[in-house]
Amino acid sequence: MLGGTEFVGRAVTEAALARGWEVTVFHRGRHAPPPGVAELLGDRTTEDGLAALAGPGEGPGGGYAWDLVVDTWSGAPSAVRDAARLLADRAARYAYVSSRSVYDHSAPAGLGEEGRLVAGASPDAGGDVSYPLAKRGGELAALDAFGDRALFARAGLILGPWENIGRLPWWLGRIARGGPVLAPGTPDVALQYIDARDLANWLLDAADSGLHGPYDLVGRAGHATMGQLLDACVRATGSDAELRWTPAEKILAAGVEPWTDLPVWLPPGELYEAIHGGDVSRAYETGLRCRPVEETVADTWKWLEELGGVAPQRPDRPAVGLDQAKEAELLAEEA
Repeated sequence: MLGGTEFVGRAVTEAALARGWEVTVFHRGRHAPPPGVAELLGDRTTEDGLAALAGPGEGPGGGYAWDLVVDTWSGAPSAVRDAARLLADRAARYAYVSSRSVYDHSAPAGLGEEGRLVAGASPDAGGDVSYPLAKRGGELAALDAFGDRALFARAGLILGPWENIGRLPWWLGRIARGGPVLAPGTPDVALQYIDARDLANWLLDAADSGLHGPYDLVGRAGHATMGQLLDACVRATGSDAELRWTPAEKILAAGVEPWTDLPVWLPPGELYEAIHGGDVSRAYETGLRCRPVEETVADTWKWLEELGGVAPQRPDRPAVGLDQAKEAELLAEEA
């Protein structure tokens, strides 16, 4: 596991350990991995940062040193390129957690893996590169080194315990404070997301069975609605929060940003269709199972409580959530 200490990487590591697999975690030492793993330390962004991985090419009995490598990297594709090249003779398979952001969002809604991809991605790109180009470049890097031994999990919106982006933790924290809560749009808006643990289980099953190539990995559109998500937050926290559903037009007119100020939510339109309207039948046909939204929310709240209510935050991602004064202003206008 390249990473393995936070969010998706943590979920994959925990899932592999639960299966009784032997897991090696290669990480920078900034966060403790789950108990029971073997640790290798290194920083893949530095010169010779992969040295700890450069052991013998074959393991006991003449097989690979590792049966599977899982990589969640979202920075410069050159880091995936270097790791994949180094591990091509040391690992049987390479699973890269990519993103549905690799699709050109101007493509028609409802497409699956055949959708048009962003142009201009390169496995050799370094430095500052956009998220879609970073993820597509990472795919190309893994493909170049592993060919049909490479599996791409093109995840969409990811929620669940260990989240270090802040989307569901923000909603849980806001609703836990109670009182009137600005709820965007209408409660029947369908969402498309995946619990990190469901992603992890599918990924390990898929790699173990020899699947390769791209798979869009989120639940079916409408697996939950915005209303069901926020209602689950109210129940999990046990707060007295009152959801005040506010028209999208009013929210947008006030300068509130969907997705960032109000995480998860998008108003109707092209971007909504791209994020929450994909065809994921291929993943379901290969065993994807998604737990109820109530379980995702309750488990995330339990995890947050264990941390004292404050979720970790990735330093390379901006904090999300609506300013309290702006929310109060909008709620006052609705009263």
